[in-house]
Amino acid sequence: MDKTSSASSSPISRKRAREEETVSGHEENSDQTPPLEENLTFSDTLVALRIMRAQFPRLDKVSIQPFILRSQLYSSVKDRTQVDRELELLRRDRVLRIFKLNTGQDDHAIMFVDDYQNQIELVVKRMEAKKQDGLAVFEWFKIHVMHSQLETSIGHEELHSLLSLGGKVNDQHISLLINAGLLTRQLIDPNIYWFAIPNIGPILKGLSQGRKELLSFLNRRKYNEMMLAPLEKKRLRLSPLDMRFHLRDLIGSGHLKTVHTPSGLVVRVVKD
Repeated sequence: MDKTSSASSSPISRKRAREEETVSGHEENSDQTPPLEENLTFSDTLVALRIMRAQFPRLDKVSIQPFILRSQLYSSVKDRTQVDRELELLRRDRVLRIFKLNTGQDDHAIMFVDDYQNQIELVVKRMEAKKQDGLAVFEWFKIHVMHSQLETSIGHEELHSLLSLGGKVNDQHISLLINAGLLTRQLIDPNIYWFAIPNIGPILKGLSQGRKELLSFLNRRKYNEMMLAPLEKKRLRLSPLDMRFHLRDLIGSGHLKTVHTPSGLVVRVVKD
């Protein structure tokens, strides 16, 4: 059964087209999801994941499946202990995978397993087009490594042992997985690999730049705040990700907070 199908059929995903303008004054393409103020919080982690997956921004220059940041869940489900507990259960049930992101901060991405497998298939097709040898390792990786190792990292010996269940493994096979973006070596211990999402590099750069741009924009405003409704219509110049993505992230990480007013929700910078 498609674990994400209920998101697309939910009333929350009904089309609501509207023009959006950018921070620099340019207009965004029409959006097809309800205002963030109407679906900022949820009572259930899986529901929040499905909705945010459905609302993942369309990216023109990068081929990547939808992912959700752990910080975004923290902004959407008020009980962080509940989020962590339910994420752990979903991870153990192999509904999703969690990835440590190379942003220099404690960032984690969450991706449904079906989406991650589709991401691997995109990589394999690209390598097939280049007549690359040793592509059987990707099937070994999906069947033996993904199924057995659910953590965010794996040791070299365990990786080699699990891949060996599929066939005779050599260093070239592991290099293929690294070059494809499925694994990255840990800087502290090169014998440990982080599991990774292929093609995510340019998005991580945009994520970091978008965070800085949004905080800078709000810090230049009087009282360092803005109404959520017009702020959501802005477009960041330095990030391919949309404003909704960044707002959820920065609210969940504690850099921004929302305040209820008679006119609606206000987004305010959190000062130390």
